[in-house]
Amino acid sequence: MTSRHEVFPVSRASHLDGWLRRLLFQPDRLVDACVRSGEKVLDIGCGPGFFTLPIARKVGDTGLVIAVDVQDGMLDMLRNKAQKEGLLSRIRLHKAKPLSLGLTEPECISVVFACYVIHEVPDIAHLMQEVYAQLVPGGIFLIVEPKFEVSPSEFETTLDLATAAGFHKINPPSVFLSRAVLLRKNQAGFAEDR
Repeated sequence: MTSRHEVFPVSRASHLDGWLRRLLFQPDRLVDACVRSGEKVLDIGCGPGFFTLPIARKVGDTGLVIAVDVQDGMLDMLRNKAQKEGLLSRIRLHKAKPLSLGLTEPECISVVFACYVIHEVPDIAHLMQEVYAQLVPGGIFLIVEPKFEVSPSEFETTLDLATAAGFHKINPPSVFLSRAVLLRKNQAGFAEDR
């Protein structure tokens, strides 16, 4: 499946991290529901840090957030914010390749966040395979998409591609004005504890 959506421009990044958006979408609530202290978390399409910074606070000094974006400008904004908050040591900034995350450490991530970004990805099937390879057995993958951008059928296609990659649905979260799903990497005998 190829994206029909444009990548959100750096020039409008302030719209991604304002007080009203934080009030409406409550990133800390989602982070608290999905992330534990000490975990290694991947934030795909991190932008200026709407989820990255709350994740960095949650994982603590023993955890790590790999913040991935295709735009240098977004990564620069995040670097500046994280430095001001004293969180930069908990964040690894990574510029994705145009058609790939470009990560080479399989089965090292506990949680993946892909919030408001999947619809911008050129090859969603490939992304699902990459995420599956990065997650530890039993790892979780949160996908959140904007209802005003992503149709129900487009979201279902994304879920079909996730299932084809080996994920299964668990406890879907409720996110304001969004389509959301929580997925787990299949593993026989894994006890669900989240």
